Amino acid sequence: MSGPRIGVLSLQGDVREHLAVLTGLGAEAVLVRRPEELAAVDGLVLPGGESTTMTKLAVRTGLLEPLRDAVRGGLPAYGTCAGLVLLADRLLDAPPDQPTLGGLDVTVRRNAFGRQADSFESRIALDGVPGGPLSAVFIRAPWVEETGPGVQVLGRVVGGAADGRIVAVRQGDVVATSFHPELTGDTRVHGLFVEIVRRAAAVGGAVAVPSGAGAGAPHPGGDQ
Repeated sequence: MSGPRIGVLSLQGDVREHLAVLTGLGAEAVLVRRPEELAAVDGLVLPGGESTTMTKLAVRTGLLEPLRDAVRGGLPAYGTCAGLVLLADRLLDAPPDQPTLGGLDVTVRRNAFGRQADSFESRIALDGVPGGPLSAVFIRAPWVEETGPGVQVLGRVVGGAADGRIVAVRQGDVVATSFHPELTGDTRVHGLFVEIVRRAAAVGGAVAVPSGAGAGAPHPGGDQ
C-alpha cells in the first residue's frame, strides 16, 4: 500500500528537509507551488521560513485563497515555526496587514523567543508522541499566547524564562509546532502527521480547491 500524498508548501523556507523526512516515512512527498498541485494532495506541510515573505508570494501567485479554502475545508496541515504563524487565526507583533490562512483557533506571538542569535535547542515532551521528550530546535520562533476551546495543547517549554509557554498544538487534523523537528533527525512528529493524513485520506480523500496559475521557488529560511 502506497503512502499518502503530502505536499510541502515551497514558496520559501526549509522545504527540502521536510521532503526528506516525509519520504523516509513512506509518504509520497511533493512540492506545492500552484493551486492545481495543492488540489492533488492528501495533506500539507507549511515549513519554517519567513511568514511575511510566504504570504506575499502566496498572494502574488494566486495561492493564498486556495490555501485558506483547503485548510479550512478540512485538508490536514502541519506547520513548523513560520507555518504555525500562517495557520494561526490571530497574530501578535505582526504587521497589521499580514494575512494568515487560519485553521487554528490560537493567538500566536511572532518571534517570541527573540532574534536569530537567541536560537536554542531544548527537550520537549509532546502528548500523543510516545518515546519520551524530543529534541526541539527553536529559530526566531513564535509561541502560542492563547488557545480556543477546541485546541489541544500538545507541548510546553519546561524551565527557563519561557517556562510554560505553549509550543505545540493540535486542532482536529491541523498540527503546529514552534520548533523544527525536521532539523533533528527525530521523525516522530512527522510520523504523527503522516498517520493523521493517512486516516483522513481513508475517510474522505483529498480536498479539492480551485485551480489557477502561479509559481514560486523554494528558498531556505529560518525566521518568522
